[in-house]
Amino acid sequence: MSTALGGKRIMVTGGAGFLGSYVVERLRSRGCTDVFVPRKKDYDLVSMDGVNRALADGRPDIVIHLAAKVGGIGANRANPGTFFYENLMMGAQLMEAARQRGVGKLVAVGTICAYPKHTPVPFSEENLWNGYPEETNAPYGLAKKMLLVQSQAYRQQFGFNSIYLLPVNLYGPRDNFDPASSHVIPALIKKCFDAIDEGRPELVAWGTGSATREFLYVDDCARAIVLATENYDRPEPVNIGAGSEISIKNLTMMIARLTGFRGIVQWDATKPDGQPRRCLDTSRARDAFGFTADTPFEDGLARTIDWYRSTREYQWAA
Repeated sequence: MSTALGGKRIMVTGGAGFLGSYVVERLRSRGCTDVFVPRKKDYDLVSMDGVNRALADGRPDIVIHLAAKVGGIGANRANPGTFFYENLMMGAQLMEAARQRGVGKLVAVGTICAYPKHTPVPFSEENLWNGYPEETNAPYGLAKKMLLVQSQAYRQQFGFNSIYLLPVNLYGPRDNFDPASSHVIPALIKKCFDAIDEGRPELVAWGTGSATREFLYVDDCARAIVLATENYDRPEPVNIGAGSEISIKNLTMMIARLTGFRGIVQWDATKPDGQPRRCLDTSRARDAFGFTADTPFEDGLARTIDWYRSTREYQWAA
């Protein structure tokens, strides 16, 4: 069954964030003129009061839930309780309130961190429950995984139309470059530029570099979410990714080359690698709603670096 978006009121939680800003742009390019973005300063979605006020003010036909408390390995290790509680409460309360208010469809966006630590590559949606997530991000991953349980339970008991998507690691312009909470790509880009600025002949990267990751360009992910909102109405979770992986060591060398850093990379093996490998089976997204990623990784990485370079130059000029 297809969900026509034109004329619908759509609420995008986290719509002012990294991924959310691209989803809002994609929706507007599809002719969606009534898109409501509840800002964190106005609506605390960790509280039921904030959730209810957002739904009352937005009066959505469709909710796309992107709001999350997120970060890289360091942030996950430092804030496991906060990451678990805030993500669990946002998701559980939003879905319940949306059901009570008769929202027509809810798109719950989870995370690749929900997968077990030793999932066979490529990760298939059928493997989602075959073990415990990687320890450094398990509280976050499990909190987001509960959205799948709730989504399927609500569909079964109440006939509530909720779908669950599992994006891989994202990157692109407008990413978070704060070293306290950034993910690996922006963290490495910033390290390279900082080393160049300071004339340092080396930089230090976390772990051994042996772990692999899959990365999806953020606007490709936004396109997938809009396609699923329009064309997917089943209980099974769906991977959203590019379908290829790269080692952190090779990623680091690529970023060094594209930023112009010519020094030495030292690996701090006392820091965790995180999950050993990550790469998704993306066939369900292709078959169910026609999504395949179309941004070549090095092209997307170059765009991200160019954006960060121009942002830094603007800040310096100011």
